[in-house]
Amino acid sequence: MQLFLLSALTMCAFAANSILTRMAIDWGHIDPAGFALVRVGAGAIVLAVLVALRCGRLPLLRRNRIGGALSLAVYMIGFSLAYMTLDAGLGALILFGVVQITMFTYAALAGATPTKRQITGAVAAFAGLVIVLWPDGQSSTDIIGAGLMVLAGMGWAAYTIIGRTSGDPLAATSANFLLCLPFMLILPAFAGGHFTATGMLMAALCGGVTSGLGYALWYAVLTRLDGATAAVAQLSVPIIAILAGSLLLGEPLSLTLLLATALVLGGIAWALSAKSAPTGHR
Repeated sequence: MQLFLLSALTMCAFAANSILTRMAIDWGHIDPAGFALVRVGAGAIVLAVLVALRCGRLPLLRRNRIGGALSLAVYMIGFSLAYMTLDAGLGALILFGVVQITMFTYAALAGATPTKRQITGAVAAFAGLVIVLWPDGQSSTDIIGAGLMVLAGMGWAAYTIIGRTSGDPLAATSANFLLCLPFMLILPAFAGGHFTATGMLMAALCGGVTSGLGYALWYAVLTRLDGATAAVAQLSVPIIAILAGSLLLGEPLSLTLLLATALVLGGIAWALSAKSAPTGHR
């Protein structure tokens, strides 16, 4: 029961990232560049404190560190800019779908031969994303916002793949947040800056609590979950974000969105329930 509650709390934290970002930016409390900057800064501080309390070191000069910082920056920038036009639930759905499809594709290219179930699951998930992104002539998804969220998803997938080689995920994440800060400092110079106390508080909460502490809690939970269970647990994030977006932000629950959600999450769940086939076999 304790493991279930900790996992549920972590998934709520991940969904809260979408809600807080949407609230802060869409309600005009802060611009996307400022939000991303404060979020990364707050996350870096919280994670550095956690590492210091554990008497650990920050591995700033390690292999793949630049790649990790760059991919994290791509995720943070794309994530913040996308929520200028996307609903919280829709953004989480696109992000989650792209992350899973990207990692599935990477695994296949790396030599893990996919099974028929994995292929059909990936096709169903991709079809769900196509449905939600396809123009319908009425309230079609903003293509620029969707593209930015796709970029964010690819950045987070790359960050996750690179992070698998780290022996100390918490210390590596803290180092990546710190190295990501210089990229964030460039944004306000090009995009201007609009800050309010409320916006900065939301960004700090997103970075320090739902991102920093959320990631730390997730790393602790991961040591007690197998890979498939951890992946399936994350299926709840878009659902939580969609429901919270509807209740807290008044975002509509359209039939198209619900159908796309069922296809994306159902397809991923179907694919995750399959075991990889031996190389050269289906």
